[in-house]
Amino acid sequence: MIVTEHLNKSVAISDSRLDILVDVNLTIGLGESVAVVGVSGSGKSTLLSLLAGLDLPTSGRVLLEGHPLNELDEDGRAELRGRMVGFVFQSFQLLPSLTALENVMLPLELKGVRLASERARDMLERVGLGHRLKHHPRQLSGGEQQRVALARAFVTEPRILFADEPTGNLDRRTGRQVIDLLFELNRLHSTTLVLVTHDEGLAGRCGLLRPCGSG
Repeated sequence: MIVTEHLNKSVAISDSRLDILVDVNLTIGLGESVAVVGVSGSGKSTLLSLLAGLDLPTSGRVLLEGHPLNELDEDGRAELRGRMVGFVFQSFQLLPSLTALENVMLPLELKGVRLASERARDMLERVGLGHRLKHHPRQLSGGEQQRVALARAFVTEPRILFADEPTGNLDRRTGRQVIDLLFELNRLHSTTLVLVTHDEGLAGRCGLLRPCGSG
């Protein structure tokens, strides 16, 4: 599902160059779960952005299901993400003006999916929020907001899910519940999961990848 070949990412700083990622080669198969771990500044989130095509490498390439991202323009990469990729972020990234149901419906409506409301409602039921459909994010706890974010990510049945510190803003107990739900949905949908985390318990349930870069 995901292959990188001699992936490098550098940025210019004043009159020097900072190497964030150096010669990263990896292969992640269908349905695998991989945790990206490392100290702050080691390039974890940068790697996730490159794998998702949100950023481009200085050299090397990323292939999503055989599609070389560096050969696609920005619109092409966005179209590929729309078909294949879901995202979960530490900050939830819910739209505050929309209800839980409307937040989960949004990616379906953008894809022109019929019966978006029914599918979104079913997914929210599956994450235990059937009684919160009409609530706005400000009316939900952090754990509930992250469950809405998981429902939104999985409702389009993505082939790949990228998660950046999905439990970073949650207490330990709530984070554990979200982790269990994440892996349950991952198993049910055979989704390839790539996540950045400092949570040792979460990382321990995945294969581990340590970015090589500036440290």
